[in-house]
Amino acid sequence: MSLLPYSLARPFLFSMDPEAAHEVTLGGLAAIQRSPLTCLYGENRVDDPATVAGLNFPNRVGLAAGLDKNARCIDGLAAMGFGFVEVGTVTPLAQPGNPKPRMFRLPTANALINRLGFNNEGLQAFLTNVQQARFRKQGGGATPLLLGLNIGKNAATPIERATEDYLTCLDGVYPHADYVTVNISSPNTQNLRSLQSDEALDALLGAVTERREQLAQRHGKRIPIFVKIAPDLDGAQIDVVAATLQRYGCDSDGQPNNAWGVIATNTTLSREAVQGMPHATEAGGLSGAPVLEMSNKVIAQLRGKLGAGFPIVGVGGVMSAADAVSKMQAGADLVQIYTGLIYKGPALVRESAHAVKAFKR
Repeated sequence: MSLLPYSLARPFLFSMDPEAAHEVTLGGLAAIQRSPLTCLYGENRVDDPATVAGLNFPNRVGLAAGLDKNARCIDGLAAMGFGFVEVGTVTPLAQPGNPKPRMFRLPTANALINRLGFNNEGLQAFLTNVQQARFRKQGGGATPLLLGLNIGKNAATPIERATEDYLTCLDGVYPHADYVTVNISSPNTQNLRSLQSDEALDALLGAVTERREQLAQRHGKRIPIFVKIAPDLDGAQIDVVAATLQRYGCDSDGQPNNAWGVIATNTTLSREAVQGMPHATEAGGLSGAPVLEMSNKVIAQLRGKLGAGFPIVGVGGVMSAADAVSKMQAGADLVQIYTGLIYKGPALVRESAHAVKAFKR
């Protein structure tokens, strides 16, 4: 249990510009990770081993990508009790992202809007940070924390050449990842979501599959790859995504082959749940409580189409332990948190992991 309750830190952080508070938090984590000072915020990890996509997770609650885009704080985040941590999105070249201000709080809705635009220091800096992390050598149970690395395309890369960026990033992150996430659902990179369409998704997954087999031979390990999709897809679009994933993620007999999985979902463009609130009309992706039901519906439809055993990670709107369980009830195998961590603090990780452990699918 942390020595410094988040309720004491939150008023200070919420008095600041959201992105400034984000940078202060990451800077603090980076400064004290790998030191005894992690006891100020750390939480004991709940032991709830689970095998998903052929990987052994120490528990089913992880950190979603986006919080630590440059992989600066892997060890600091690991101390919060997560079973897995996903960092990124990283692009081949450094890029500043969209103009500021680009992050907005909607406290009455327990929500955020961001239009960051894959701001990051680029692949080489990202890999340097990943290699400095010591989480694989840390204690905390027989099953070590797992690391996911989330990859994307540069804003300046034409959508027709997006696959080249994904393959460049895959080459770089592959040796260091337990799994890789292909982010094709951020609303803040122009045309990125078009990669979720039938032909584009098939072409991307085909290219990534071929490269992954080459990398598996080179590095002596074959890691699963997850596709992160949007909550704004309609039923027909979700069916297309599911059918494409099945082509690559199932054997000829229809059984999941642990090669592919899906993360549902990213942020939404919908503003229906926050109409009339300050900042509600800002451009960008909405995250937090308003996304919970949207995400759960996508998870449920994916599970119905993909069948039992196909790896699904549920993310979007987890603000409480009950919300985490709702992801499992919808059909998720694992759960991720991001905005909930900002509003509720590290205790949410442990509470959610306990509740998910108690839940019997």
